[in-house]
Amino acid sequence: MRLTFFGAAGEVTGSCLLVEAAGVRFLVDCGLFQGSMRGPENAPAKNRVAYARDLGRLDFVLLTHAHLDHCGLMPRFAAPRAGGPMIWCTKPTADLVPVMLKDSAHVQSRESSHARNRNRRRAPATEEPLYDADDVERLLPRLIGVPYDVQFQPHPSVSVRLRSAGHIVGAAFAQIDLRDARGRPRRLIVSGDLGEASPLLVNDRAARDDCDVLVVESTYGDRNHRSMSETEDELVGVIEDVLHKRHGNLIVPSFALGRAQELLLLLYRLTLAGRIRVPLVFVDSPLARQAADVTFAHLDALDEQAAAFHAAARQRKLPFSLRYTESVEDSMFLNSISNGAVIIAASGMCDAGRIRHHLRHHLGRRQSGVLFTGYQAAGTLGRRIVDGAKSVQLFRETIPVQASIHTLGGLSAHAGQDSLMDWLRGNGQTRRKPSAVFVVHGEPEAAHALSGRMAKELRWKPTIAAPNVAYDAL
Repeated sequence: MRLTFFGAAGEVTGSCLLVEAAGVRFLVDCGLFQGSMRGPENAPAKNRVAYARDLGRLDFVLLTHAHLDHCGLMPRFAAPRAGGPMIWCTKPTADLVPVMLKDSAHVQSRESSHARNRNRRRAPATEEPLYDADDVERLLPRLIGVPYDVQFQPHPSVSVRLRSAGHIVGAAFAQIDLRDARGRPRRLIVSGDLGEASPLLVNDRAARDDCDVLVVESTYGDRNHRSMSETEDELVGVIEDVLHKRHGNLIVPSFALGRAQELLLLLYRLTLAGRIRVPLVFVDSPLARQAADVTFAHLDALDEQAAAFHAAARQRKLPFSLRYTESVEDSMFLNSISNGAVIIAASGMCDAGRIRHHLRHHLGRRQSGVLFTGYQAAGTLGRRIVDGAKSVQLFRETIPVQASIHTLGGLSAHAGQDSLMDWLRGNGQTRRKPSAVFVVHGEPEAAHALSGRMAKELRWKPTIAAPNVAYDAL
């Protein structure tokens, strides 16, 4: 079995794994790189290379979930351009992929238009969109949604089960049974993105079974998250300080899929408990609205409190005023609200979307606060702010950072180090040591920390995957 990691190796975005075994060739994920347009993290340049890469014949593709860093380059398989392999994923993921990819195509088109305006001519080839909405439409017939935990065969010699990863709705880790060159049965498990053992929004993740080869993410492989009770205390404190003591607004950069819905659920829970007073909550992201519609259409994948929130929202019985803003005019109107509002906007790493306009309006206001609730990749605007930048560039303006900056430590959709180790140990019946373990989807410090702990506590010999390197796993 040979594994080649074309992305998420030494970094967190761009997941793309090529598996070759006994004549079968398939991908697990094919995602966008996310980050800066400059320096070694030049994500647009890396995406252009990845999109044009010749992957050769592929028998099928497995998709772990619908975040863009896992699915964002899937339109390369749109027929008739590539003839296209079939793409297998869970049913919620199959419903979410069109929403996410059409928004990605729209963002690319808008950025290309901005490039044309800057240059007063045609956008440079390096800034042309990778794909458009028509490409996304041509891709959709290739998506096959399957239920969790149901075994299927994407190839006559390969059986797969997609098991709950506890990350976002539809997210799964892939348990893949195939044969090696000698015809012996082998099992490969690819973690995708793993959530905590008891996630806020979705059902709990499944336990890991025995396997021969294991690929595990390491986004937070070097640290643990705060407990949910500590996280709730922290959010209560931030809201009390920003909204009620300083009489400002709280700006929340958020991933439209997963995180926005989790934030609303947390606000609902704390308001019901009488711990916070939030007069106004705005979700300024059409994508988040669409993602919410799909998420709550799959109640069987959500926990009971998420279902209760959805019922209250439908009956207009929420304990706060919730409004989704759709139009640009509605978004601009939010700038006229000087205090008392929580404004949740995409993108989560602040490199695109309406959040940048809210940051331009609020970063220089001492009354306001900015609350980060998710991972900020190297090279992103969000990372620079979290790391303490005194000023940032937004729309060709230098904006001083005078608002208070907060991070909510326990709301990540990714498991912390202890939780990752619990999953790696298995379900108590897991006995067999994997023959090969690969650590991916983490910046070097995180990947090395998790690898070191595996070596010390489990006596494994993990390999930290390098990009574009083929490894003989068996």
